[in-house]
Amino acid sequence: HAQQVEVTIAPVHTSKMQIVSTITSSLPPSLPGLAGGAFTAYQILATAVSYKGETSADSRVQYSKFATNANAVGADETGPTWPSQVGMLVIYTPALIASVVLLKLGTLPAETLSLPFSIPPPSPAAVFCAFHFAKRVCEVLVVHKYSGRVDRTTPSFVGFYYAVVAVLIGFVSDPNPSATAFQVGKILFGIGLAGNFYHHRLLAKLRSDSTGGGEKKYVAPKGGLLNHVAAPHYLFELIGWLGVAIVANHLNVYLVFTAMCSYLAGRSLAQNEFNQKKFSNDEWPETRKNLVPFIF
Repeated sequence: HAQQVEVTIAPVHTSKMQIVSTITSSLPPSLPGLAGGAFTAYQILATAVSYKGETSADSRVQYSKFATNANAVGADETGPTWPSQVGMLVIYTPALIASVVLLKLGTLPAETLSLPFSIPPPSPAAVFCAFHFAKRVCEVLVVHKYSGRVDRTTPSFVGFYYAVVAVLIGFVSDPNPSATAFQVGKILFGIGLAGNFYHHRLLAKLRSDSTGGGEKKYVAPKGGLLNHVAAPHYLFELIGWLGVAIVANHLNVYLVFTAMCSYLAGRSLAQNEFNQKKFSNDEWPETRKNLVPFIF
C-alpha cells in the first residue's frame, strides 16, 4: 500500500516541478546573483506599494502641483528648494547623460576603454530610452510652464532612480531583438512618445495667469483624451515604456514598466481628485476616469 501511494504521488510532484520549470524557462532573463535578486525584489516591492503611496497626500512624491510642502505658506524660498523647472531638469538630465554615455561607449572597441567590465553594444531599447529622456529634457526647457518651488531631496532621488533605470536598460537589453519584438516595440514607443508630447502641449497651453496681480489660475483641461481621463499623458508614457520593455526582452525592464504602471496609476487618481476639487462638475464631470478611458 505504501508503494502504491508513493507511485501515485511521485508523478504529481514531477508534474508540478515541470510546470514551474516551464514557467521559469519562458520568462525573459533577469539580473543574476544575490545583488540581482535583491534589485528584482525591490522592483516587485515598488510595483506593489507605489499605487497606494501616490493615492495618499501624506506619502505622495512631492513635485509638480503636488509639491505642497515646498510651496506651503511660510516656507522659506531661500532654503533647500529649487525652482520647479530646475527640479524637473534634475529629475531627467542624469538619465539622459547616462543613456548617451553608454550608447557612445558601446560603440568603442573594448581594448580602448580599459574598464574592469565590458560595455554592451547599443541596443534598440537603450536608444529608445535616450530618446525618451531627451524629449523630457526638451519639454522641460521649452514646452512646460512652471511656477512654485520643489524641495531638493525629491528631484535628486527621482533623478538617481531614472539614471539607474537608464543604466539598467543600457546593460541588460537585448541588442538583437526578434523582428516581431522590434516592430511591436517600435510602434508602441512611437505612439507613446507622440501621444505624451501632444497632451503635454495641450496642458502647457492651458496654463495661464490672471491679468490682475499674476495670481496662478487653473483651467479645466480639455482636448484629446483629456475629455475622457485625467492623465492621458501618463497613459501614453506607459505605452512608450511597454514598447521599451518588449524590445529589451528582459524581466527587470518589464518590472520597470510595472512599477511605472503602479506609480502613474496612483498619481492619475490624485490628479483626478485634484481636478474634481478645483473645478465644477460641468467643467470636470465626476464620472471622468483617471488613466484609461472608460475603464480606470
